[in-house]
Amino acid sequence: MRRFLLCNLFLLILFLSVGTIRLVAQESLDGRSVAFRDQLLDNLVGDWKLTRKIRGQSVENIVHVEWVLNHQFLRIHMKDAANPPVYEAMVFVGYDNASERYVAHWLDNFGGRFSETLGYGTRSGDSIKFVFEYPDGPFHNTFTWSPSTKRWSFLLEQKNNAYAWVVFAEDALRRP
Repeated sequence: MRRFLLCNLFLLILFLSVGTIRLVAQESLDGRSVAFRDQLLDNLVGDWKLTRKIRGQSVENIVHVEWVLNHQFLRIHMKDAANPPVYEAMVFVGYDNASERYVAHWLDNFGGRFSETLGYGTRSGDSIKFVFEYPDGPFHNTFTWSPSTKRWSFLLEQKNNAYAWVVFAEDALRRP
């Protein structure tokens, strides 16, 4: 009986040690002590005027961008210039070091159904392409920085009924 208890105690200690090692390893990649630093996205911090071309119309938005949550996420708060705003969104962009990809939590006034999908992004040069697998189909949003003009553009694309990629909207951001 004593041997049985000692074996179980040994297994419990071993199990807890492995769990602690796993948590320490994960904490070293991501966690409170590892701030998300990104020189490309640092260019997005501040206030912007956004012009969106959507369905043949242009709409104006104001955008405020800042690092939040212990520098873990870049929060992009956008809303159109109407009062009250017709469209408002908060986008939280972070980075998953373990998976080596950006993540985007897109929350807007369309509600929970469309906000349940995470976007995953990869960087190529001065662009980050986010892919969202929404319930009604895939959606791309590519953020592109132009160092020469110090402006951003967002290209939003979706698949149409013929499964071809089409432009949903084009955003141009410039300093006010």
